[in-house]
Amino acid sequence: MSDDRPTDRDFDLVLFGATGFTGGLTADYLAAHAPAGLRWAIAGRNADKLEAVRRRLGEQGSTGVEVLVADAADPAALADVARRTRVVATTIGPYLEHGGPLVAACAEAGTDYLDLTGEPEFVDQTFLAHHQTALRTGARLVHACGFDSIPHDLGAYYTVQQLPSDQPITLRGVVRSGGTFSGGTFHSALDQFARARQMRTTYAARRRAEVRPEGRSSRAVGGKPHRDPVLGYWLLPLPTIDPIVVARSGAALAAYGPKFRYSHWAGTKTLRYAAGGAAAVGALTVASQVKPLRDFLKSRVPQGTGPDEAKREKSWFTVDFVGEAGGQTVHTRVSGGDPGYTETAKMLSEAALCLALDDNPETAGQVTPVQAMGDALLVRLQKAGIRFENV
Repeated sequence: MSDDRPTDRDFDLVLFGATGFTGGLTADYLAAHAPAGLRWAIAGRNADKLEAVRRRLGEQGSTGVEVLVADAADPAALADVARRTRVVATTIGPYLEHGGPLVAACAEAGTDYLDLTGEPEFVDQTFLAHHQTALRTGARLVHACGFDSIPHDLGAYYTVQQLPSDQPITLRGVVRSGGTFSGGTFHSALDQFARARQMRTTYAARRRAEVRPEGRSSRAVGGKPHRDPVLGYWLLPLPTIDPIVVARSGAALAAYGPKFRYSHWAGTKTLRYAAGGAAAVGALTVASQVKPLRDFLKSRVPQGTGPDEAKREKSWFTVDFVGEAGGQTVHTRVSGGDPGYTETAKMLSEAALCLALDDNPETAGQVTPVQAMGDALLVRLQKAGIRFENV
């Protein structure tokens, strides 16, 4: 193994949530791409469903996958799983509702933890409750390891490496996609819209508790809709967790310069689409405040289901980055296939394998994907077919 973390455990990796749609895609990806000899298991509360997944993986040629029965709300069972493995990856959301006990178990056991959350409040709660414990035990708690936020975090990292690190850096990311977002993402977004006050309170508590870099600053900044002079797209502010994650990587690493500013946008070809997108976000924000409406909207996009393979094959995403520093401008792009399901499963799988098997930076506590894995994950993603390129 590449570091001093526990090696005397039964498993290298345990996947929670393999009986769900995205979790099933993640299990399939691991079965197809995990190296020979990887000791891994699938975990959840329903033994019969887990056995069905194991049989399916066996029919695909993946043998030796074990089943662990543990309810996400049972701290004792979760603690037992965490003590038996080096890495836990979970697709069970919304994480505010289901995620806390598993993070606590991993932090206490010194077990690396990854998830797909796009919920800022959950991430800040985790920092406040478990960061110090994970620092003590050596656990790496890595949130947002799917489309939220790996293309944005790793794409920003790829871009700033091509700019002078002794100059202030201004970077913007512009997201475009043609695909279906996941039910879990939709449910989490509605819940977060409904909890704006709690989000602000938890964020402020985290800001008071965390240590900031000395002599440097890193910040996510907003802005008004406008036309991008380099890309030619109309830009609409994108209220996701991604700019927060990028800014935290910027605070952690000197490569982002003495003054790093990141803005995050959705890009459209016409002003009409930009106006429609703004209206849709506004309508969802208002509707989320009324519980019957929120529940109705959730019922229209159920969790645990998703598009068939043919539809996913037609889906795509791009994230363009424009970085400026010291009079230099760099334009890069991250691109891939179906963002909500296929590529998310790939990203989570490769991140979990990276933590389990690769030579990564020496970190502990709650860290971003770039902090935890950096160059090793970038190489893995490129080999897995996600493109990072200069434009």
